[in-house]
Amino acid sequence: MTISISPTPIELGQKAGKTGAELIRKAIKTQGFANIILATGTSQFETLKQLLTEKEIDWSKVTVFHLDEYLGLPITHPASFRKYLVERFFNHVPQLKAYHLIDGENEPEKECERLSTLIQNHPIDVAFVGIGENGHLAFNDPPADFEIEKPYLVVNLDHACRMQQLGEGWFPDLEAVPTQAISMSIRQILKSKAIICSVPDLRKAQAISNCLEGEISNLHPASILQSHSDCQIFLDKPASTLLSNH
Repeated sequence: MTISISPTPIELGQKAGKTGAELIRKAIKTQGFANIILATGTSQFETLKQLLTEKEIDWSKVTVFHLDEYLGLPITHPASFRKYLVERFFNHVPQLKAYHLIDGENEPEKECERLSTLIQNHPIDVAFVGIGENGHLAFNDPPADFEIEKPYLVVNLDHACRMQQLGEGWFPDLEAVPTQAISMSIRQILKSKAIICSVPDLRKAQAISNCLEGEISNLHPASILQSHSDCQIFLDKPASTLLSNH
């Protein structure tokens, strides 16, 4: 695991996007295609923006999966992660080989099975992820399940997670925030050959300290990233303030 600290979220996103783009180009060059995972949320704005500006990526050879989606939320809802990715990414790269969105309106277990079959046939080259205020990775809130092999699962969202979604302005009040979601599992994320983790903002500083400098624990789900052989963490200065070694 390597950690890169930038002065601002924009510079963080530029570094993360450039690094991820190079990994995508490398995968296409060596095997003729690339399979990637895209995260959503405010932490990914600048990274995705940079990724879209990168040249010489043959997007027609790229297949995209995404991390998580609320149960029961229509794609028209402002907080829908499907809506987020369509508007912020897919509309700008119409020549993608394929993308596989999580349909939170589908029957949950069937949707998990559908996506699990797909991703098992598409080994992931690069995963773009973030870390939540409660240390979650995707929507695997603490205590996260580090053992389950299923690629996708239905999860319950804890109070801290739901408060983060409210605080970021995605919902009008806490009652409106769903209590369940479909999430990619921890073990599936760790199967990615490379992981690019973008985490800006002071409100993430405690989670960053817990997950990157503490012991690996399912009470701090993203701490599992310490065990990955090729994980690069990109922070801005505020997010890094509680790290002792930086």
